[in-house]
Amino acid sequence: MALYPYTLQPVALNITEAEFQQAQYELFASASPSFGLKSIKTKEWIIMAVVVVLAIAGLIFVTGYSTIIFWLMLVSVVIYLLVRTLGFKWYVKREFEKQVADQEMPDEMRQMKLGVQKHGLVMAMPVNQPDTFNSNQMRGMQMRAGATQQAVIPWHAVKSWDETDDYLFIMFEMKGQQGSQIVPKRLQAQKFPIDTVRQHLQEVVPAKGLNPENLQPPA
Repeated sequence: MALYPYTLQPVALNITEAEFQQAQYELFASASPSFGLKSIKTKEWIIMAVVVVLAIAGLIFVTGYSTIIFWLMLVSVVIYLLVRTLGFKWYVKREFEKQVADQEMPDEMRQMKLGVQKHGLVMAMPVNQPDTFNSNQMRGMQMRAGATQQAVIPWHAVKSWDETDDYLFIMFEMKGQQGSQIVPKRLQAQKFPIDTVRQHLQEVVPAKGLNPENLQPPA
């Protein structure tokens, strides 16, 4: 295995509610069909080009009230492009807001610290948080007492992962319990080795893409 940089001490996550929602939105948007101009297929461009050419030709060679249909053809192309891009982007945003309207950021993420070691991703919390690791995604994890409570997500427990421009998303399963973790890439500025995390994730799951359906149901 190649030598990668690791953390000497866990780094504070310091994630806010707004950042938590932004991370979910980026993941939701990345999993949705693209809504930019690049997402328009060649066949669609050809059809629009034919319509535009016919409309322009009609405006040149036809006069009178008959030109209205050709203006409508041009307007239809513009409306289609707007709906195909900005309209779909608005729809995706609205659907996302409907899905997360009642969701709140887990309390354990407010004071969590993350570390990266050869054996896995280290999650640390102050000892005065007795209920921190009682959530479903923490059950079955090996805890180590001290100035902080620590749990480790072994790399081999990772079932799927994905990333956006700003975040890494990790899904794992341990002793029949499923969990997930968000890793903001801004932690790189605090010497948190994002590249090391990605390297280990690629070693256990080469293909990116979250696949919660591949996880076994909790026991």
